[in-house]
Amino acid sequence: MNKISAVNGFLEFIREQGVIGLAVGFMLGGAVAKVVTALVTDLINPLIGLALGSTTGLKAASFKIGTAVILYGDFIGVCVDFLVIALVVYASVRIFRLDKLEKQKG
Repeated sequence: MNKISAVNGFLEFIREQGVIGLAVGFMLGGAVAKVVTALVTDLINPLIGLALGSTTGLKAASFKIGTAVILYGDFIGVCVDFLVIALVVYASVRIFRLDKLEKQKG
């Protein structure tokens, strides 16, 4: 096996396994996560907090049962964060047609 065929085999492996896409997705995911977190924390959570009666944002929404503090606002905030992230990922894949970039096997 010569060096050129080894390099070609390695490049074919990377294409088939989607390693480059995974690496790019990982790096962009970190950046997008910061933007989405800021969107949810700074815009969406305060609006939902206002609707629930909290003036300090959604994370402050809670109630007590005995000595336990139930942070339902924090839970709702995490769920909203997840939904926004899922929506951004779905929209990005559909708008940029990223699902069509994968090499067809077979």
